[in-house]
Amino acid sequence: MQVVVAGALIADGALLVAQRQRPPELAGLWELPGGKVAVGESEPQALVRELREELGVDVVVGERLGADVGLGDGLVLRAYVVEQAGGTVHPHDHGALRWIQAAELADLQWVPADRAWIPALAERLNRRG
Repeated sequence: MQVVVAGALIADGALLVAQRQRPPELAGLWELPGGKVAVGESEPQALVRELREELGVDVVVGERLGADVGLGDGLVLRAYVVEQAGGTVHPHDHGALRWIQAAELADLQWVPADRAWIPALAERLNRRG
């Protein structure tokens, strides 16, 4: 089983979401940024590396968010809450980045897999906001 990790970066009651540029069937849709766990990496290590590559930020990985999401082909997606520890958010690998509030979660055009986390994200944003 190959694990793909995603980070829910929350600051000041808002969630950072990233707009995909590829593959074509997902281009223009929004997601929690992240990527595949490499051989020999822990899930938190992979998430720190991926968010540094994709967003230019250093993060501290916190608790798991929601349940695993099966992607097919032996892939499973796991989300974690992350806190920014350094750097400046910039879309190195995405078309755009947005900070959204809890009320905007349901209206966003999400990649299908990430929609499973909307309730957990709303609960987290409402708790902090």
